[in-house]
Amino acid sequence: MTDAQITININAHEISVPAGVTVAAAIAMAGNTITRRSVGGAARAPLCGMGVCQECRVTIDGRPHQLSCQMLCADGMHIVTGATA
Repeated sequence: MTDAQITININAHEISVPAGVTVAAAIAMAGNTITRRSVGGAARAPLCGMGVCQECRVTIDGRPHQLSCQMLCADGMHIVTGATA
């Protein structure tokens, strides 16, 4: 991580995060612990941190099912979680 900050958009809220953080970390920094909902509606969140459990899936720049624990934030990135679905 560096001291540089980048701006991303999570669920229509613009936030500033340190460059070099993962999307999962940025979501947590924004105060959101839910990344998606199960078919039954149960809240889900990152579990393994290495992409195996796939509980961290979000939509990034219009691409669904991206693993937020494996993706680094990029300036201007738009992230949509399933937290409200």
